[in-house]
Amino acid sequence: MPIVLAIAALTVLGWLAFGPAPALPLALVAGVSVLIVACPCAMGLATPVAIMAGMGRAAELGVLFRKGDALQVLGRVRTLAFDKTGTLTEGRPALVASETATGWSNAAALRLAAAAEAGSEHPLARAILTAASESGLDLPAAGDVRVTPGLGLQARVQGRAVAIGNAALLDAAGVDARPLEAAAARMAAAGQTPVFLAVDGQLAAVLGIADPLRGSAAPALSRLRALGVAPAMLTGDRAETAHAVARQLGIADVGAGLMPAEKLARIDALKRAAGPVAFAGDGINDAPALAAADTGIAIGTGTDIAIEAAEVVLMSDDLRGVANAVAISRATMRTIRQNLFWAFAYNTALIPVAAGLLYPLTGTLLSPALAAGAMAASSLFVVANALRLRRVGARNTGAEGRGVRANAAG
Repeated sequence: MPIVLAIAALTVLGWLAFGPAPALPLALVAGVSVLIVACPCAMGLATPVAIMAGMGRAAELGVLFRKGDALQVLGRVRTLAFDKTGTLTEGRPALVASETATGWSNAAALRLAAAAEAGSEHPLARAILTAASESGLDLPAAGDVRVTPGLGLQARVQGRAVAIGNAALLDAAGVDARPLEAAAARMAAAGQTPVFLAVDGQLAAVLGIADPLRGSAAPALSRLRALGVAPAMLTGDRAETAHAVARQLGIADVGAGLMPAEKLARIDALKRAAGPVAFAGDGINDAPALAAADTGIAIGTGTDIAIEAAEVVLMSDDLRGVANAVAISRATMRTIRQNLFWAFAYNTALIPVAAGLLYPLTGTLLSPALAAGAMAASSLFVVANALRLRRVGARNTGAEGRGVRANAAG
């Protein structure tokens, strides 16, 4: 602003010194026109109006930006890592196979497993409980329940020590899982998650739980690749299961068998290798990774802890919202740059005109009224350019587009 005042003052002095008669009226008209045409209204509107339009469009498409800086950072992301269970998959797993150790029946093993998992909110626990309910099993109460994130849980059921989880949990409890490792490997190769059960320090069974892929996962990853974003998978599930899912989705970068702390290390490694990284997840175990990523994206149907740790929240479980969020972020930042360039170029071009640069050629000055109109037109241009963001995502057609609009409306 001091520069504009100086230019206006020099304009007045220049007209008074060198302008034709009547010099004073011409000098005042030119000085006032410079002040009006240089009003930075468009410059002030350039960023906030684009952010408002971008966040509004995102909300229409089922994406909530909880923090403003996420709208800026997400557009720079070149790697987007996904959790598997409940994110790339539906999070509604079902018990589809089981193999018991000598001396155990499927019903007896399932009864103790379900009793231990009765208080758990993990998707795999719900699959076990559903199977027990469908089998009509009565479940005894469990006590002394101890959950180990990323491994499983231990409890006491009818005086018996029950451990249920992955092979690492059994190893930590001193239980030999090798007798059922071959069965677990077959389950994992089929895309199932093997869950081991040990009772009183002895291996009892391995349960195969399958979780179908989300229907929106493949289209979402396809669009992310088209946007130049490489997908990755970071999961606590075992390697065979993770790679089976990754093959179906065409994901090359897979981290499996990861504890929450190990996910953080993988995210840091991705940052060093590829720059800004986003992470999408839904569970309690994903909260540290969501907080550590440059942008955390939580599935709206996930846990409250995951949603609180994320900067971006999908209002539904449609993963196409992740691609929409990236597209909107990039379009918003592009619009902000266009608006700032227009506002700056407008001032740069019209200040000399308002000062009387064209007077020797045309014999007329830019009047204060026309300067005010030009200033208003610049602001209108900035607003209109920002409103173009309402078309972002409109190219989704067919079932994909209807799905996005339906989820946004819901």
